[in-house]
Amino acid sequence: MTSREARQMIARIGREPPFRLLTRLIVKQFLSNPAVRARWGVDPYPAYLYGMLEGALLAKRQGISGITAVEFGVASGGGLLAMEQYARRIEQFTGIVIKVVGFDTGSGLPAFIGDYRDHPDHWQTGAYPLADDLRGRIDPASTRLVIGDVRQTVPAFLKESDFLPLGFVSFDLDLYSSTRDALQIFDSRERKMLRQTPIYFDDIDFISNHRWAGELLAIEEFNRSCDFVKIDHWYNLKSDKPFPEAYYWEKLMVAHDLEAISRSGSNVGAGAVSL
Repeated sequence: MTSREARQMIARIGREPPFRLLTRLIVKQFLSNPAVRARWGVDPYPAYLYGMLEGALLAKRQGISGITAVEFGVASGGGLLAMEQYARRIEQFTGIVIKVVGFDTGSGLPAFIGDYRDHPDHWQTGAYPLADDLRGRIDPASTRLVIGDVRQTVPAFLKESDFLPLGFVSFDLDLYSSTRDALQIFDSRERKMLRQTPIYFDDIDFISNHRWAGELLAIEEFNRSCDFVKIDHWYNLKSDKPFPEAYYWEKLMVAHDLEAISRSGSNVGAGAVSL
């Protein structure tokens, strides 16, 4: 048996149910490699680390030196601060610069549109306000807060000429109407994104969720109306993961820039990088 075959065998054994919990503990306590940590899901906000790292690796393959990682719906700031920390690790690992941007109303969930589409059975206007001390906790050199209604802040952001291409986007706005408006970030001729941009939708797995309301409706309407970018499942994502049953794999999707793919003239760099 060669040394490579021995390493592969040990890796397979480590993923077996009797041993995977111990392996995960070892990874969490002793390994700093972000690719290994993302694969094993040992950090808070594991989908963020996985999606951001995948975006950085895709950018590298596509000849792009830096990306923007976005969180829609900042609230307490836990996710945004995690993204800031992950960005530093991924930059060191890949050499890809990552700028983090958080969009939030600043005052919690906005008023509902008035019917079932915003799930008034599940959410409450004003819930999840922005943490008062968050501005003092983020690093302004790498992380930015954009406060206001996404109907206005997203188009204004897209008009800025110096933002890096989107490499990961998390949608945690809860409401159909807010998610619909935030999806303008892809449905614009002024967009900048990878040919395949990892995205995460937080609120799609409650018993109250269905395709006629909430984030799922916003996705469906986006795909019907936008001809040049399409959102789809991240196929075969969890089949080789140590914990394929983890809740967040089903929430990770991909935004495909069909125009950029057509212009590339080659499939080099296309598709997901396997972590």
